[in-house]
Amino acid sequence: MTDTNDSPTALDLPALNPLPPRTARYFRICEEKLGLVPNVLQAYAFNAEKLEAFSAMYNDLMLGDSALSKLEREMIAVVVSSINRCHYCVIAHGASVRQLSGDAEFADTLAINYRLCNLDCRQRTMLDFAARLTEASFLVEESDRKRLRQAGFADRDIWDISAVAAFFNMTNRLASASAMEPNKDYYHLAR
Repeated sequence: MTDTNDSPTALDLPALNPLPPRTARYFRICEEKLGLVPNVLQAYAFNAEKLEAFSAMYNDLMLGDSALSKLEREMIAVVVSSINRCHYCVIAHGASVRQLSGDAEFADTLAINYRLCNLDCRQRTMLDFAARLTEASFLVEESDRKRLRQAGFADRDIWDISAVAAFFNMTNRLASASAMEPNKDYYHLAR
């Protein structure tokens, strides 16, 4: 399943050669768990400290302790990336939504227009907030947070929704700026 022919970035930043032991170990773990090393990680391989900082933030937001499920966090990633038209993240995180939900139709619809998905009130409110934060963060006000609270989200949950949305807004811009391409394997996962 390894994707060895992908070019992780059009910027063509040279990877550290050889990779530092921690980076090489991390890439082996990715290969074992995912069957590939995500191109976003390969793109960061030019600087071990930047890779570690990116990975630590990603792992905290997407895998760390939260009242948001892994699927909900991936849904936020897809919706933000769809709004930003980030090819890399829509494909990569769309694959995660397919895997976690077991529903390719849902994942593909989410990637095109989440408003067409059959969402419960909680999920719709969460994604509406992530979309608003992405499209016009300066318009977010207390009434937006109130809607989240009414949908059952605690203030810590609102922080987590915001942090995931903000992270993917940043990552989308780096992926677009560097012409990062998704691993080809992502297109076929959970189909």
